[in-house]
Amino acid sequence: MEMKIAFATCVQLGKSCIEEINRIGGHIDLLITLNDEIAKNKSGRIYLDDIANEQSTPLLKVNNINDPIVIDKLKSHEIDWLFIIGWSQIAKKELLETPTHGCIGMHPTLLPVGRGRAAIPWAIIKKLDETGVTMFKLDEGIDTGDIIGQGVIQLDNKSTATGLYEKVNAMHINLISKYWKDIVNGKINLTKQDDAKATEWPGRKPKDGEVLNSMSMDEADCLVRAVTHPYPGAFYKEGNKITRIWSAKINKNEGDIQLSDGFLVPIEYEIEGL
Repeated sequence: MEMKIAFATCVQLGKSCIEEINRIGGHIDLLITLNDEIAKNKSGRIYLDDIANEQSTPLLKVNNINDPIVIDKLKSHEIDWLFIIGWSQIAKKELLETPTHGCIGMHPTLLPVGRGRAAIPWAIIKKLDETGVTMFKLDEGIDTGDIIGQGVIQLDNKSTATGLYEKVNAMHINLISKYWKDIVNGKINLTKQDDAKATEWPGRKPKDGEVLNSMSMDEADCLVRAVTHPYPGAFYKEGNKITRIWSAKINKNEGDIQLSDGFLVPIEYEIEGL
């Protein structure tokens, strides 16, 4: 008998996984998402009402993934595995232990590298040759659980957050498709992370997207590519004028924004604050 599955998400990455589960003939017994008024401006925020109605799947809307009603619903539906994907709240011990086998998450790096926040921007800023997505069993740590599977994504000096997000989304779908049968049939193999190789990346705020004159061309170029859509974008302040930069090129000899070793030339941009 196949296991009973619940799925919690409020962003597109999670919705893409749900759609893939439906496409391959899988079954979800309970959907969980945030209440409609919460996190309206979160990157990739989505709603599950339509997909729940189409599949006749119960949909629970909550303020926090650790709310008592979540525990109650997981118990009443006799859930074996709970997927928590694209969810910023940390799952606590009681929640992690309520499903029979535990909880499964995804993280857009090749764990144990890049535990923490802002994985897509950091991968570009750090000029990594490759990143990826890791499917893993959640534990009480931050991205520290045993690995179920991984998929590698190549990067180069033209990679943008927009393109990397699309590749991360596609890899979420790929990993769901690859491991779904093993998960529901109780045949997954768990691999412990090597903590000696672990790195942690801090969160990023919109203000971290500021282009400074002291930056090199390389630094400014990386920053613009790293925080473009679906993120808040890089910006340059000049008095009360703010230039919001979605794409740009660099030029050694001339341009709009002076840098330490050349210029940044905005291509796609908006002027704010006038």
